[in-house]
Amino acid sequence: MSMSPIPTIIVFDVGNVLIEWNMRHVYRRIFNDDASMEKFFEETNLMAWNLEQDRGRAWQEAEELLIVDFPHYEHEIRAFRAQWHDMVPGAIIETVELHQALAHAGVPLYAITNFASDTFEEVQQRFPFLRGFIDIVVSAEENLVKPDAAIYQRLLNRNNLKAADCLFIDDSEINIAGARAVGMVAHHFSSAKELKVDLRKYGFAV
Repeated sequence: MSMSPIPTIIVFDVGNVLIEWNMRHVYRRIFNDDASMEKFFEETNLMAWNLEQDRGRAWQEAEELLIVDFPHYEHEIRAFRAQWHDMVPGAIIETVELHQALAHAGVPLYAITNFASDTFEEVQQRFPFLRGFIDIVVSAEENLVKPDAAIYQRLLNRNNLKAADCLFIDDSEINIAGARAVGMVAHHFSSAKELKVDLRKYGFAV
């Protein structure tokens, strides 16, 4: 009878785990009502458009491509990058405290994040704790995005890690499934309180 893996390494996602990210913070100011805002998101497929910047596409190219198809939304499209930092109002303090406790306990900490290169550099300046990792795989720098198996494998190969030794934490179910598919243990993040329970279950001192 095989034993379940007991992870000794933590791999964090960043957005909506350690820092809040929500584009509605910007677009609620721009649109008169939520219905118009959601129509804009749906018509432009804005989340999928943004994912390509996470994959490494330049913002200027991305804006021009979308504006060609939706010229009446030019202002709203350009607002995404221009007002991007308003989408990130702050850190998720309770999770940051867990990160700090793990670091203090000497737990090896890594991160895999879907992020554009420039905006990630900027949030690292805003939130210095985002430099507190042995290694960070930033999707735009690898031209890969979660849940592609290759992005998880990039972290493992680059740092000579075994998948079963890693507990991956992410707020996205599809990204959790991607991590499990390569052999990682995974926690679907919904709150720091639930994460703390899971961390203690695996024997982490938090």
